[in-house]
Amino acid sequence: MEKLDGNAAGGILQAIFPFEMTSVVGVCAGCGTRAVLATVAVYKTGIGTVLRCPSCDHVLMRVAEIEGHHMLDMRGLSVLRL
Repeated sequence: MEKLDGNAAGGILQAIFPFEMTSVVGVCAGCGTRAVLATVAVYKTGIGTVLRCPSCDHVLMRVAEIEGHHMLDMRGLSVLRL
């Protein structure tokens, strides 16, 4: 699976949030690293998009579109600074 930068998740996040999410800072629940979402590692699969911490590779966020609805798992983020 190809590792992409956080900008690759911009489209799916734009469909969910009413502002530019790639410039938002997230704090990893695994290691505490603060990072702009544009700098995280992104993996796109047939079932969704996975965002991982650039420091420890902890899963920060999972996004899937199922039956026309977006499913969002953000338990890997301890804080999302908007």
